[in-house]
Amino acid sequence: MNISPLQEARYKYEPKLPEILKNAVDAIKVSLGDPTQSVADQEELKQLFPNTYGMPVAGFTKGENPRAGKAINVGVILSGGQAPGGHNVIAGLYDGLKKGNKNSKLIGFLGGPSGLTSDEALEFSDEYMDRYRNTGGFDIIGSGRTKLETEEQFDTCIEVCKKRNISALVIIGGDDSNTNAAVLAEYFQQKKASIQVIGVPKTIDGDLKNEHIETSFGFDTATKTYSELIGNIERDANSAKKYWHFIKLMGRSASHIALECALQTRPNVAIISEEVEEKKQTLDQVVGNIIDTIVTRAEKGENFGVVLVPEGLIEFIPEMKTLIGELNDLLAEHQAYYATLNTFEDQSEWINKNLSRESSYVFSSLPNNIQRQLLMDRDPHGNVQVSRIETEKLLIEIIEDRLREMKTEGRYSGKFSHQHHFFGYEGRCAFPSNFDADYCYSLGFNAFVLIANGLTGYMSSVKNLSKPASEWIAGGIPVTMMMNLEQRHGKKKPVIRKALVELDGKPFKAFAAERETWAVETSFAYPGAIQYYGPDEVCNQPTMTLKIEHK
Repeated sequence: MNISPLQEARYKYEPKLPEILKNAVDAIKVSLGDPTQSVADQEELKQLFPNTYGMPVAGFTKGENPRAGKAINVGVILSGGQAPGGHNVIAGLYDGLKKGNKNSKLIGFLGGPSGLTSDEALEFSDEYMDRYRNTGGFDIIGSGRTKLETEEQFDTCIEVCKKRNISALVIIGGDDSNTNAAVLAEYFQQKKASIQVIGVPKTIDGDLKNEHIETSFGFDTATKTYSELIGNIERDANSAKKYWHFIKLMGRSASHIALECALQTRPNVAIISEEVEEKKQTLDQVVGNIIDTIVTRAEKGENFGVVLVPEGLIEFIPEMKTLIGELNDLLAEHQAYYATLNTFEDQSEWINKNLSRESSYVFSSLPNNIQRQLLMDRDPHGNVQVSRIETEKLLIEIIEDRLREMKTEGRYSGKFSHQHHFFGYEGRCAFPSNFDADYCYSLGFNAFVLIANGLTGYMSSVKNLSKPASEWIAGGIPVTMMMNLEQRHGKKKPVIRKALVELDGKPFKAFAAERETWAVETSFAYPGAIQYYGPDEVCNQPTMTLKIEHK
């Protein structure tokens, strides 16, 4: 296999662990706290999860745990979109297993959850594992978005695990994947299947977090990768002095990526979707705020700048959110009939007839290309695929028209030339930063320790992340503790509640205190590429979000 010099060097990197996990695995004992409850819908969720609801938060202390040395088989699945560090989660899990008993086996199911139901898998060896340590991507076993949600699928999972003598499953994924993990854990308990299930928090979006899950893995690397690119564009903008760059960033349900990148790079405008929703800003108001900055800078002779746009912005604008909600319900309820409409014109006409008056007006006022994007195939959860909606182009088109009118009226004399970008896939499989390499390895090793202590229905948790790795705190959080009920395909279903940007939180306040200056003054910051070797302040820092949260 051809490898780059950096890849070869990264193989030799030894990830750091929390102090408690450095002990012999049979000398790490679980310490359980008080019973917990879900973030909402407590009674309904208690009925849905009678065996796994209300479990205590788990921590670790030094103590005897003889079962940690037992030879076991563990299955592992990568689920959903890629995030930097996934390979190190598996490496940590593998090393923990082998540290417990060299005869233990790690079975990787290929292509995501479907690999489990179809029994397509490989057994990890030292040689195979060593080819993927500290590298980006999910190509070690592949990933997939198959949802495990039917009893037939669950029973197949039991059969496959029994056939392979697997006593525990580790599911590495985001909120939906970990919801699947909780449902599987509950089903296995009901069926007395003796198969443990542990989840690992993954998503570059950063919206899988709470007091025990301080950040999901991959967020650090992805935001540093995007911030390098944004900084490069800012330097170019400040050099050419003739373009406004509109940069859409991944993050459908929350604006954590946009906020972190703004803190790192200081753009002229960074839209935070949660603020738009809180202030009930219309599309016209969002556009108006950007235009104010463009006009103010033009008066100073600066006809250039950078605007950060969260991927999910369109769903947070009140009239657009209502429209999208109506579209999702309509297309879910009338899926069969809608499939018979072959042309966009027929689809659009039927949609307009069935929308509310207000939503029909909003839909009709949108550019034709945005209308088409709103009617594309739904995602696996029945929702519009927001990443396909070119929100940055929509903003540019409206701004261009508005500035043209203002110029005619004598209210604007600048020049508006624009470029648009979407940074998404560029960050999902980057070489993990030292932080993510350490964090992911710790999450995987920690998952094994949770298994070795007999727990199921838990998510691997490593806290105190703004400190050096030796001070990190390992443990586990019941997945049901993070859940609520949400509308999916027209029905209420249990899901992990997404964590949104908190407008009264320290990171947003730090951003809000500076953005008026950044809007008018060219205050760009240039983070540069991720560094792996050198002083701690360059190579081993967490995100600004984490540092500000823990000040």
